[in-house]
Amino acid sequence: MDKKKVTFDDIARYTNFSKTTISRYFNNPDSLTVKNQDIIAQALIDLNYHENKLAKVLANGKSEFVGIIIPNLYLHYYAEMLNQILATYETFGYKFLIFVSTNSKETEQKYIQELLAYKIEGMIILSHTISSKELSSYNIPIVTIEREDQYVNSINTDNYMGAVQATSLLVKNDCDVLLHINSDVPKDVPSYGRIQGFQDICREYQIKHEMIIRDLGHTHQEIRKCMTEIYEYIQKKYPNQKKGLFMSNDTYANSMLNIIFREYGTLPDEYRIIGFDDSPIAGQAIIPTSTVGQQIDKIAYEAMELLVSQMNERKKRRPKPQTELVHKSITPVLIRRETTD
Repeated sequence: MDKKKVTFDDIARYTNFSKTTISRYFNNPDSLTVKNQDIIAQALIDLNYHENKLAKVLANGKSEFVGIIIPNLYLHYYAEMLNQILATYETFGYKFLIFVSTNSKETEQKYIQELLAYKIEGMIILSHTISSKELSSYNIPIVTIEREDQYVNSINTDNYMGAVQATSLLVKNDCDVLLHINSDVPKDVPSYGRIQGFQDICREYQIKHEMIIRDLGHTHQEIRKCMTEIYEYIQKKYPNQKKGLFMSNDTYANSMLNIIFREYGTLPDEYRIIGFDDSPIAGQAIIPTSTVGQQIDKIAYEAMELLVSQMNERKKRRPKPQTELVHKSITPVLIRRETTD
């Protein structure tokens, strides 16, 4: 058998089962007894059977592919999240088709149609362009990460708790003024909790603070330009004051740190900085940066675990419809490094 391609006929003869039974093993294993499944599984090992994946897709429409739509790869958080999702292949066995968003709803709708044409079994969505209500209409298992999720299952960070941790650390660093630098985040997006948590702690401690909310750019060059403008604004408005900067992610924190470092050759006592994500750039920065760790590996794993559970349910002869959405929140971890005391 090692010298030729093993067929269903060969497996049927070896096990004394019919070809129909062999086909059922591949396409609907739950229709067989556990004992018969074990017999066929052992036969595949004995015969050195190599599954024809394309034939399986054509036979049952199940591709073992998951589609991913991710907003961008210039923010290190998304790059690391994608890396961690891809790493789940060893555990769950699903492959991935990936599109990077262009912030265009029409383009992303085309991406989804392309993914559906490839018979994907589920999707993980990190982009914000298409509403969860529309996503739910595609009638396919979907899990979202860190985006509006009213009509779909999701795995998110407890952003509010993370902001409380970050802001409280800056308060303990005896800063004269705290500043939170972020883009304009809608209230129905989980990361809005970073804004709310910052404001609540500043009010609780009655500490002088400012929110700097603006478009922070969509490329490394645009981000650097924005951060340079913000740095110059802060320098002018708060001279000779100890400034605590809570940056909304590690990419922004690293950009701001580089600007300050080039000015002073170090991080002066006048500045304290903390980011959010714990993407690799935080630990690898010119000065390792304090951050709020989102446990990206755990989020990625749990998103796939939740998605796989939905996809497996769809494969049953009598799948149970989901009656209640799952919205799971992962607790962040405060990570102190050299940019705070």
